[in-house]
Amino acid sequence: MTDQIPTLSPEEAAGRALVARTSFEKEAVWLPSLAVQHWNAGQMAIDGKTFTDCVIEGPAVVAVMNGTTFDNCAMGTTSDVRNLLYRPLSTTKLAGVVGMSNCRFVRCRFAQVGFTGSDDLLEQLRGGVKSMSDVATPSGTLA
Repeated sequence: MTDQIPTLSPEEAAGRALVARTSFEKEAVWLPSLAVQHWNAGQMAIDGKTFTDCVIEGPAVVAVMNGTTFDNCAMGTTSDVRNLLYRPLSTTKLAGVVGMSNCRFVRCRFAQVGFTGSDDLLEQLRGGVKSMSDVATPSGTLA
């Protein structure tokens, strides 16, 4: 008798490949799908990914965790960056958010994404992030 090796459905194989990736470049990333694929793989946070020149799409709220950085990113369409920031009422555990640790975002654009984290982090984001209107070129198009 031979052991049957279970085969993966195409959807499951694609999900596992997505979780295994460490680098995303010049592509649209639908954050809800990326998060669910990680959760299905038993990873409750997205960890150790680099996103370069990507559009990061929600709807989602990102819990910015240790080691996550933003380099020259446009965080969303708003006239007041505070509209994108959410202060958690508990500091021990957050539910319903996409945790991101040790991730790097380089020249990314975020669409329909909010951000949460520690008070210090929120203050840093409030003072240092750009909205889409801040990165427009002189012709009025996005850089």
